[in-house]
Amino acid sequence: MNALGRHILVEFYDCSPELMNDVVHIENSMVAAAETAGATVINSTFHHFSPYGVSGVVVIQESHLAIHTWPEYGYAAVDLFTCGDSVDPWVSYSYLKEAFESGHGSSMELRRGQLSLLKRNDFNLDALRDVAPKSIEADGTITRDVWFTERDENIALSLKHSGNQLYKKDSPYQRVEIFETLAYGNMLTLDGMVMCTQKDEYVYHEMITHVPMFSHTKAKRALVIGGGDGGTVRELLRHEQLEEVTLVEIDELVIEACKLHLPETAVAFGNPRLNLLVEDGIKYINDCEDGRYDLIIIDSADPVGPGEGLFTAEFYKEVYRCLTPDGLMITQSESPRFNTGVFVEIYETYKQIFGENKVHCYLAGIPTYPTGTWSFSYSSKGDAHPLQFDKDAAAKFSQEQGLKYYNEEIHTAAFALPNFVKELLANGSKKDI
Repeated sequence: MNALGRHILVEFYDCSPELMNDVVHIENSMVAAAETAGATVINSTFHHFSPYGVSGVVVIQESHLAIHTWPEYGYAAVDLFTCGDSVDPWVSYSYLKEAFESGHGSSMELRRGQLSLLKRNDFNLDALRDVAPKSIEADGTITRDVWFTERDENIALSLKHSGNQLYKKDSPYQRVEIFETLAYGNMLTLDGMVMCTQKDEYVYHEMITHVPMFSHTKAKRALVIGGGDGGTVRELLRHEQLEEVTLVEIDELVIEACKLHLPETAVAFGNPRLNLLVEDGIKYINDCEDGRYDLIIIDSADPVGPGEGLFTAEFYKEVYRCLTPDGLMITQSESPRFNTGVFVEIYETYKQIFGENKVHCYLAGIPTYPTGTWSFSYSSKGDAHPLQFDKDAAAKFSQEQGLKYYNEEIHTAAFALPNFVKELLANGSKKDI
């Protein structure tokens, strides 16, 4: 060969959009394409971006294979670069065209490092080394870096996972996936958005349940809308005072996925006090009798997809109707920094329905949620107040139940709001906080 390397620039068109957004399939295909061509794979690093798109590179002893995909166009841009003549990059090209179900591809081959233009320099390589070289080929191992990224235009969260997807199914409502992350354990995502992880789910679930339960000690019947992962009902059922807990989840695949791969979160689905209903929560609330529940928790995803209808004034008015005279509504109310517009709007809505002085915001730190700061709302139909609670009982409960986040001090401290949150709640989104 009259050059140091061969570089093929590839464009694959009319690819399967589904495959172009599947980081696991793409990483496996790129590694297999390299190995099929006879290359020695050293490392693979791949990122999935939310809502769509994958970038990645496979480093081989003979150079690299790189890719970026645009699933919305069914398009992939690929670089195949091999040094020497021991690896044929066109074998990789053919493999990937089939793996991506590409309708057609275009390519251009470049010869890199024309030998006629180069002059070889002889030098003592051993003199440049501080330590003895490690033989990668002898180890026979590949380092895999496969990443899930949830992002919008201005912010992103990336978590490294094993590359072996544990669960992936499409329901009529959303895509349900579970990844095995290295830092946070198994992670549930819906349509590419992080819902919970094994490592930090307890923060959300303990705070959305125990705060209202200790300020409304007469509660007997509780309703959870959403929450198919099971964490909220798990925490509620720790309270023996509750005679009945009803969970209404629209998507049975969420329940299935969590039973299989988040068993600690889904542990309470067999509890005899739990009434599990797989149906539309909005319809359930609309059909519910007046004053049935002492506590209603809206454990919803973000206001998109199947969760969108859970963020309307009409829905909250129906929730109010379904509460007993001294009942409570608790919701997850987004991040005041990340979803500022939604945060402000829903609190204004709550106050219009429950009353200006009956609505309270409290915060918790959840590392895998956007910005790490998450909010919850506490809306009282009667005279219950979140800071009027039995601290001794809360402390005893926290210790006996082995809670990881909630205690009597956290209960009080969660309602101490930063100034920017106070200003948002007082002035709405008019000011740039």
